[in-house]
Amino acid sequence: MKSTFGAGGSDDRTPDEIAAHTASVVGYHYTVDDYYEIGREEIRKHAQAVQDAHPTHWSEAGAKEFGHDTLVAHPTFVSVMGMIAQRKLFEEVVTGYDLWQIMQTDQRLVYHQPMKQGDQLICDVSLESFRHITSPEVIDMMVTKNVIWNQHDEPIMTTWTSIVARPGLKVPQELEDSMEHVMMKVDSVGDPGITVVKENDPSGRPDPIARSGAYGAIDFDALEVGQELPPKQFLVTRGNLTNYAGVAGDPNPIHFSDHVISAAEGLDDVVAHGMQTMGLGATYVSEFIGDPAAFGEYSVRFTSPVYVPADHSAAIDFTGKVKSLDPETRRGTIALTAKQGDRKIFGRATVVVQFN
Repeated sequence: MKSTFGAGGSDDRTPDEIAAHTASVVGYHYTVDDYYEIGREEIRKHAQAVQDAHPTHWSEAGAKEFGHDTLVAHPTFVSVMGMIAQRKLFEEVVTGYDLWQIMQTDQRLVYHQPMKQGDQLICDVSLESFRHITSPEVIDMMVTKNVIWNQHDEPIMTTWTSIVARPGLKVPQELEDSMEHVMMKVDSVGDPGITVVKENDPSGRPDPIARSGAYGAIDFDALEVGQELPPKQFLVTRGNLTNYAGVAGDPNPIHFSDHVISAAEGLDDVVAHGMQTMGLGATYVSEFIGDPAAFGEYSVRFTSPVYVPADHSAAIDFTGKVKSLDPETRRGTIALTAKQGDRKIFGRATVVVQFN
């Protein structure tokens, strides 16, 4: 039986040797072999997982009302294909790190046009930067980039993910045994083959600069700097975490297993996915701006996890404010705050929107 967790884990190299190897592969590029096709029901399942009832995600008629020819994916739908796109990077290229010890610290999404039902997404992946830190503790910091295109060679999205990891970490035997008993196992995985053939090295291709349009967003002239968004609270349970893990294809047990948490260090309870909380933030902004397809850029710095107890809901409170407005481009920036109680979940979070 094959475990779906822990590929690319720690080995016998020292942290310095692992860091030297990772530094040597900065600039490495590849194109994912198989395109990812967005299905109608996948859009709905992801929208439900981030608690978004906007009509553009649920019905053709609802999408048409906002000027779209088919269902539009949620602004953070990229998380569904993210694990697939970067799998090769952490299984074959950037090695020496246990995946459960890799923590996402910053996420930046730049939208060139919305993801839609029927899109066949092609992803160019690269390791953009790396830094090895030895004090006060040994950690490695790196940034990966994904440039996503559709089947018509049109740019869809560019993403940058900042992560920190502990190189060469030896997993305690108790934790290793725990993971062995809680991780999903499969007998075999089918081979999808190679459906994407790139004639040219993607590293030589310039980054796309196109930006998404306003679509059905609210009127720019109705806004003012300092205007506050109505506050909103989302409740998250263990059921929400398990559902999101399935939708996003993320098998990390820190999101669902008390058994693993009890053996791990540094976590008080199971935690929500970073992209799940980022998704809730996008849902919150979408309700205010009118059309999620009008997102131009969304950036979040994650500062604290959302802990979800077994016997109660976790409450995440969102507030927002119009930070700036540009009358020439009719774009605006919204600053977000997310808290669990008195603890801030986002250190910095902004959404750039193209208004009408």
